[in-house]
Amino acid sequence: MRIEDRELVAQVCATRAGLKVDPEKAYLLESRLGPVARREGFASIDDLIDSLRTRAEERLVWGVVEAMAFRETSFFRDRAPFEAFRDHILPALARQREGQPIRIWSAACGSGQEVYSLAMMVDEQEETPPGVKVELFASDISERALEKAQSGLYTQFEVQRGLPIRQLVRHFDKAEDMWVISPRIRQTVRWRRVNLLSDLGGVGPFDAIFCRHALPLMVEAVRPKVLKGLAGALAPDGFLMLGEDEAPEGADEALQPVAGQPGVYARNPAFRVAA
Repeated sequence: MRIEDRELVAQVCATRAGLKVDPEKAYLLESRLGPVARREGFASIDDLIDSLRTRAEERLVWGVVEAMAFRETSFFRDRAPFEAFRDHILPALARQREGQPIRIWSAACGSGQEVYSLAMMVDEQEETPPGVKVELFASDISERALEKAQSGLYTQFEVQRGLPIRQLVRHFDKAEDMWVISPRIRQTVRWRRVNLLSDLGGVGPFDAIFCRHALPLMVEAVRPKVLKGLAGALAPDGFLMLGEDEAPEGADEALQPVAGQPGVYARNPAFRVAA
């Protein structure tokens, strides 16, 4: 790929999804775009890029963006946020909601390991008061990632990454050389394609939002907009879970840290959600 072609891809990804793509990483771009070119019937990546430049068909544009949006994830990635959710956030929400459903959103869910980790944790939570219902929602910009997530199918390598054997045995069945999560767990999640760069005014409210390890993959200029959108999608007393080393830079008026909970933020009471 020529440098100008790589720069075009980076520009398209930044404009459409706020996605940060380094045009210097030629191998990464070629490895991601090669399957797109073959799937769309192009003889080469160069032909794909030429069509992207001259025709800019929406399906093709989003095929490129989604290919570059792929992000690696794993079950119970960084266990501390899940333990904080289990031990502190979920019990607090159960008390506050007084029988009303607790709504949890896994934003930028990728191939689904995060939201299924939450689903397994909710299923195993014995201290949740009787009658408390937890509703789980998951979204991603990539339709292909959502398709994989909804299938609940994972390789041996994927289930070995972060998933304790006890939970593998309890919640998964063997399917030839793959593992499939039980229908009971899979059916607890509702799925939706969401571009976090778009207006999130119609999304929510949620009692907790998990959006971990997604912001560093976005260009710096769009992060405050995304954070304010997520803050607006929170219930007034809800919680936003970022990565432990992530901070809501540029959105301090919207979010404030929760004491003693690294990576956990609450909506600033003074923040006004746009109508």
